[in-house]
Amino acid sequence: MSDHNPDIPRSDTSFVPQLDARQRAMLAEMGVRVWAPLPASASERVDADRATAKAHAPAIAKTAASERTPPKSAPTSPTSPPRAGPPPVPRQTVPAPTATPAVPETARWSPPAEGIARMDWPQLEATVAACRACGLCESRRRTVFGAGSTEANWMVVGEAPGENEDREGLPFVGPSGELLDNMLRAVGRSRTGNGAQGVYIANVIKCRPPSNRNPQPAEVAQCAPYLARQVALLQPKIILAMGRFAVQSLLQTDEPIGKLRGRVHSYQGVPVIVTYHPAYLLRSPTEKAKAWADLCLALETAGSPDQTG
Repeated sequence: MSDHNPDIPRSDTSFVPQLDARQRAMLAEMGVRVWAPLPASASERVDADRATAKAHAPAIAKTAASERTPPKSAPTSPTSPPRAGPPPVPRQTVPAPTATPAVPETARWSPPAEGIARMDWPQLEATVAACRACGLCESRRRTVFGAGSTEANWMVVGEAPGENEDREGLPFVGPSGELLDNMLRAVGRSRTGNGAQGVYIANVIKCRPPSNRNPQPAEVAQCAPYLARQVALLQPKIILAMGRFAVQSLLQTDEPIGKLRGRVHSYQGVPVIVTYHPAYLLRSPTEKAKAWADLCLALETAGSPDQTG
C-alpha cells in the first residue's frame, strides 16, 4: 500500500529536503518524481518552494532542452587525420526461402550399366528397389523385381506392372497371372517349380506407369540393364517374350507380334519365343490357340522337362 500524502501532488518535489528549490524545479520539469517523508519543520516552506519553482520553470526548461541537443563536432585539422576506428561489420542478409526446383529427368541418378553387370541377385534386387532413374519412381508403390526360382530353365518376360503388381510387388498377379499359370502348367512348368520344372518371371519395366499407360522408350531404356543382368544371372534355356513392349525391348525391333511369331529369335545368345500377353488373351479369347502354338514352339526349342537338366 502507498504511503503517499494525498495533500501533496506527485509532481511536487518541494518536500525533498536534500535538494534546493532549483534542483527540485529541474527534476519536476524533466518528469522525475522523488518522494520522501516531510519533516515537521519543513511544512511551512512548501508554499514558498512552490512559488520559487514556478518562477524558475522557463529557464530550467531552456536549460534542459539545450542539454538534450548534441553539440556540433569541431572541424578536423587537415594535419591531423581522424583516427581509424574498427572496420564496419557487414550486415548479413538472410535470403528468402525459395521453392526446390523439380529435378529434371536427365539429372536423375541411376547406377551405371557396368556396375549393374557385376551385381549378384541380392545386390540387383536392392538396386532396383532404390532406383530413381526415371519419373516412374514418383508414383509407384513397390518395385516389381521378379518371381520364381533363380535356378529355373525357363524365363517369362512381360511388359510392365499393372495395378495388382504394383500393390503386391510381384509380376503377373490377378486374372492375367492366373491365365499365365494355366498356360505354363499345360507344358509342365510353374513359377513354384525349380530347374526344368521352374519358371522365372520378370518384366521389362520394374515400376508401374501411371494409369497403366504404355511405357515410354526412355523408361524402357532405363530398366534395360536390370533385365539384361537378370538374364545373365539366370542363364535360361528359353525366354518367352509376352507382349509388344517386351518383344520390342528384347529384340530391338518395331515389328508387330503377328510378324514375329512362329520363329526363334535370340537375346544374349538365349532363344526367344514371341507370344501374346495374357491380358490381351483375356480380351481376345480367339487368340489363345496362337498362344498355345507359341508355347509348343518354346517347348520344342528348349526341350521337354524330362529332357532338360
